[in-house]
Amino acid sequence: MVSKMVLIACAVLALTAGVVAAAVTAGPIMGPETKVSRPAFHGFYDGHKVTYLNTDVSSKADAKAMHINYSASIGRVKGLPEIYLVQGHAAAGQLAIFGSEPGEPSYSPLWSETILTWKASAKPTLITSDTQIDKIEKTGKLTERDAHVVLNCPIIKGAKRS
Repeated sequence: MVSKMVLIACAVLALTAGVVAAAVTAGPIMGPETKVSRPAFHGFYDGHKVTYLNTDVSSKADAKAMHINYSASIGRVKGLPEIYLVQGHAAAGQLAIFGSEPGEPSYSPLWSETILTWKASAKPTLITSDTQIDKIEKTGKLTERDAHVVLNCPIIKGAKRS
């Protein structure tokens, strides 16, 4: 009797393990998971730091300079949030500034690249938010221009998650 109960318990355990394994692999299968090492970058969003990857860009020259993938097709995507990059002189510790983050309705891993430039007579300050950019631009000390480039830079850490 005891051996019969042990056998039944083992069968139930095996069945349960099979159901759990099926639940873990339910959905589309992407293949085996492996680890890779790739550079990550830091940026700002609304005053806090985020970590992001830079994997693809719509400019051949930028792809070569950044050692990332060139993708012409992402350059045709419109209505993207902005990633702001300061060109020329900048405050110490300046990083990219994002116009959105994961968990917000406007978030996308694709970004429209906007170049910020401080006027020669201006003393650069550390910019950590797009709201701050708008305020500084109104003073005439900072200009922005659309680079007509799209970057694939998913934010992977330091942001709200939905």
